[in-house]
Amino acid sequence: MNLFNNVLKQLKLAADVIKFDQSKFKLLSYPQRIIELNLPLKKDDGKIEIFKGYRVQYNNWLGPYKGGLRFHEKVDMDEVAGLAFLMMIKNAIVNVPFGGGKGGIQLDPKKLTEKELERVTREFTRQLKLNIGPTVDIPAPDVNTNSKIMDWIADEYGSQAVVTGKSINNGGSQVREEATGLGGFFILEQLVNRLSLKKPLTVAIQGFGNVGSNIARILYKNGYRVVAVSDVKGAIYDYEHAGFNIDLVKKCKEEKGFLSGCYCIGSVCDMASKYKDGIITNDQLLELPVDILIPAALENVVTKKNAARFKSKIIFEMANGPVNIDADKILKEKGILVVPDVLANSGGVTVSYFEWFQNMNNESWSKEKVEGKLKEKMESAFEEVWKIHKKEKVSLRIAAYILALKRLTKMAELKF
Repeated sequence: MNLFNNVLKQLKLAADVIKFDQSKFKLLSYPQRIIELNLPLKKDDGKIEIFKGYRVQYNNWLGPYKGGLRFHEKVDMDEVAGLAFLMMIKNAIVNVPFGGGKGGIQLDPKKLTEKELERVTREFTRQLKLNIGPTVDIPAPDVNTNSKIMDWIADEYGSQAVVTGKSINNGGSQVREEATGLGGFFILEQLVNRLSLKKPLTVAIQGFGNVGSNIARILYKNGYRVVAVSDVKGAIYDYEHAGFNIDLVKKCKEEKGFLSGCYCIGSVCDMASKYKDGIITNDQLLELPVDILIPAALENVVTKKNAARFKSKIIFEMANGPVNIDADKILKEKGILVVPDVLANSGGVTVSYFEWFQNMNNESWSKEKVEGKLKEKMESAFEEVWKIHKKEKVSLRIAAYILALKRLTKMAELKF
């Protein structure tokens, strides 16, 4: 099941609960604009290569299109459309004045030099220039993109406010780097308090990129026991559930380039041969008997093929679309609570909004101010979703979609 079909079916379930107007639902079932580009790149050796570029501007009822750019060899239109849809929902849930958009280039950045990467990024910006802007469409970082790439886009376009996720020296916001992980932490703390769960709680995290490593570090600092983490090459697992020192894990990962060489009981060192049982696969990590499982890598990793084997009490979606609709049903039957991506990982776009607001108003907020405003936004979104969850007796995912539909409906009534 591709991501777009999956999320559209989830929205339909929410629409049915509140008897959402079918004509408005039809409008939300299609992206407003799809842009496909052919990007020529002159390589350092003089050869010309053509890369596919995409931007889906899904819906702008709430404000300018907003969403990341990913550079990945498997980027395609179905994926980008699904992610743009999720951005529409996410922005409505956290109540920021943005619509949904997403984009990317179909390439492996590791196969390009930095100069080649800069040239193709600038070409992408030039071709998109008429379709993006501070009040039209505001891209941001995503998979394999970062502040340097956003700086190139801002420079080529000629405005800081055209993108978020820039370097601090180029109009970026404090907290942007850890925003998604920190926002997730604020949501998780609300859930833990609401369910009266007692710490220390055990956590397994699939994915150790920007999102996974940041939430791992934040949870470790706040009394959670992170007992398993993974990257594309595999996972490490502390069978004794004492939890890893995430600062040491991150340092080891930076030194070695992968996690599976960073395992030993009680600390982090290169003793994989002595503790072979601590090296596991990403699939095994998903099925660990922990309190909280955090998928923080790619979409569609929890399906009807593996959902029945899951043993965690909570699945906290920090990746986009990691659990598909068939798996949702199985997890519900097993009594596993799923906190949806559109709520859990919305801290990133919230701080993106703060960055855009600062750029548009020529302001510069302190770290403390950004963190305080992020906490307020996340806690407010959780409370709204939780109320609907209880009132309608639906899953947190359906409750989140219902909240988004209600906010989108208000704007639709003004437009149609």
